[in-house]
Amino acid sequence: MAEKLAGSGIRPGDRVASVMPNGLPMIVSFLAASIAGTAAPLNPAYRFDEFCFYLEDTAARLLLCPADGAEDARRAAEKMGIPVFAVEMADSSTAHMIGSPGTASVGTPAPDDIALVLHTSGSTGRPKRVPLKHRNLAVSCRNIVDTYQLSPEDISLCVMPLFHVHGLVASTLSTFLSGGTVVVPAKFNPMSFWRTAREHRATWYSCVPTIHQLSLARQNERPEGLERLRFVRSCSSALSPALMEKIENIIGVPVLEAYGMTEASHQMCSNPLPPSARKAGSVGPGTGVSISIMDEDGNHLKTGELGEVVIQGPNVIQGYENNPEANAKSFTNGWFRTGDQGKIDADGYLHLTARIKELIVRGGEKIAPLEIDEILLSHPAVAEAVAFGAPHPAWGEEVAVAVVLREPQDGAEAVLLSYCRERLADFKCPKKIHIVEAIPRTATGKIQRRVVAATLSGAQS
Repeated sequence: MAEKLAGSGIRPGDRVASVMPNGLPMIVSFLAASIAGTAAPLNPAYRFDEFCFYLEDTAARLLLCPADGAEDARRAAEKMGIPVFAVEMADSSTAHMIGSPGTASVGTPAPDDIALVLHTSGSTGRPKRVPLKHRNLAVSCRNIVDTYQLSPEDISLCVMPLFHVHGLVASTLSTFLSGGTVVVPAKFNPMSFWRTAREHRATWYSCVPTIHQLSLARQNERPEGLERLRFVRSCSSALSPALMEKIENIIGVPVLEAYGMTEASHQMCSNPLPPSARKAGSVGPGTGVSISIMDEDGNHLKTGELGEVVIQGPNVIQGYENNPEANAKSFTNGWFRTGDQGKIDADGYLHLTARIKELIVRGGEKIAPLEIDEILLSHPAVAEAVAFGAPHPAWGEEVAVAVVLREPQDGAEAVLLSYCRERLADFKCPKKIHIVEAIPRTATGKIQRRVVAATLSGAQS
């Protein structure tokens, strides 16, 4: 397929956009695009205007999509004069590209060639373009293989989307590096999840807490046929200690929370396999990456002190593309500022407390919303909880929370407010709890706390 892309005019550095569901065509398209040029996978759920933005922003030279569907992406490409080629299964084991004018030879990419370009989630502003080199991805995959002692015997169940580094790097490319096997359903289905794990003899899987919750919604005991499962990984959103305990109690294997971001080619930290300690509420020590805590002036802080998490390592980008303003803010003395607040304990384990831009500032007091989330998630009636800052005329901001209940319950707000007052200092206690049906999330399962705040702040009394 790389030779077909080259025959279609793609040269090293050219961006090949793809809009594909999970599966073999998506994986082959990514690998081929990263060899012939640079892969730029996009979320199939985008709308026409979003496709126009991302195709223009990445300077895509070509679009790959399924033979059927992807109408908005096709229309956007047509509007911008970008050629579109379909990718489909030629038989049960081969994916191929339809309609290429011919083939041309391709060379081996250099370590510093850009393999993959992705965008940040845009959760704290306009999405930034992240160029990931072959070197970055290779180092990150090696770190993941070493962290979880992956081997050719391992079978990874990939349920995260392959247009995001979690599914692409952790579940798929790292497994390829280890010589193992990847099982890739077209999409996550909680009704068939355990059957798929059983039939394909999965040894591990990685996903966001939302998927963990959905997969366990109907489980009160260990599903049958999981004898080969040796650990479960959680990443891309905070895992509450209550959910970690529930997973371990039902499934009976270690749950290892990790910490990753696009700018680090995914993994930066992870709780280790036994017999090393795994700590609930921590994302573990650095995994082949240097981790430190820095104050606003760029000084490194001591063990246990709260500040901004900064990282350094060969898997970390050297800068965003064409964004000098973001680069000036994001790098200090060679350290990348993650935008996350946290502290490192005496054992070297990182504990995250908040996105810095999501801290609630009440009368000068800075409150980490994650702490309030975790208190409410420990209540048996609560399925999901998201704390946020709502405008207040005297305090500047006041604490409010959106809560999804497991079952409808009269008087739930008063019960939960009382529960918080027993466990939190008064200034941290929510003054308003909104009972909602669902929490908005990104395509990769991250809570959109700012969307929650914008939607519900007007309802704050």
